[in-house]
Amino acid sequence: MAERPWRIVEGEGPLVAVAIHNGHAVREELKDLYALSDHQRLREEDPFTGDWTMGIADTQVIVFRSRFEVDLNRPHSKAVYLHPEDAWGLKVWKETPGEAILEASLRLYDDFYSDLQKILQDKVDRYGRFVVFDLHSYNHRRIGPLAPLAPPLENPEVNIGTGAMDRSRWAGVVDAFIDALSRFDLLGRTLDVRENVKFRGGYLSRWIREQFPESGCALAVEFKKFFMDEWTAQPFPDQIEAIGRALQNTKGPVLEVLEKIGKSH
Repeated sequence: MAERPWRIVEGEGPLVAVAIHNGHAVREELKDLYALSDHQRLREEDPFTGDWTMGIADTQVIVFRSRFEVDLNRPHSKAVYLHPEDAWGLKVWKETPGEAILEASLRLYDDFYSDLQKILQDKVDRYGRFVVFDLHSYNHRRIGPLAPLAPPLENPEVNIGTGAMDRSRWAGVVDAFIDALSRFDLLGRTLDVRENVKFRGGYLSRWIREQFPESGCALAVEFKKFFMDEWTAQPFPDQIEAIGRALQNTKGPVLEVLEKIGKSH
């Protein structure tokens, strides 16, 4: 098997943390085709989400390839951004990539979901069910670096997307996660955590529901980029580390609920 552009750490327990937009790398043959600079691409990626996977679950999937090569949180037919409307109005390519280039990107997509299928099936076989923490981040200063912040009412610090899952089946898991994250002391304050305000969950969540309707719960977790400057990419290490601890704090409550669900079935 060729080396994959993602790292999979398989550990014990029914929790899996995934950072599918963590990566920035692209294939060498693509670099001269982009109309975007490295900096422009980085702004729409989710740096540091890979770091957060390590505290929240013993099984981690961290992707190193950029979403501008292939977006693993979109359906197969939309996984490569071909038009500005696919990518926040950005002109991604100097000219449309050829068929061979697109096919190579989509092979990565197929390989990723094949690998993920095996990991999650193993969780079902061993534990009966699993929870995936699908970790992301989002921009909230889109107008410009000196523009006002996006309205907090419409842009929670943490958006939990549950629109693509069977909410009634997994209500206990969702509520335990939100409660634990909301109560955590994050450098002297608590986080604004809300559900389905900014995002409702992407293709990964829908795929998990389709493939594992009885046994798989996917929480799409989107952190507003208050932990970095989204225009310069400057990180705020104390915030990044604190978010990691906040996520780790949710692990026990989620496992407790998951165990109760197992006993009830």
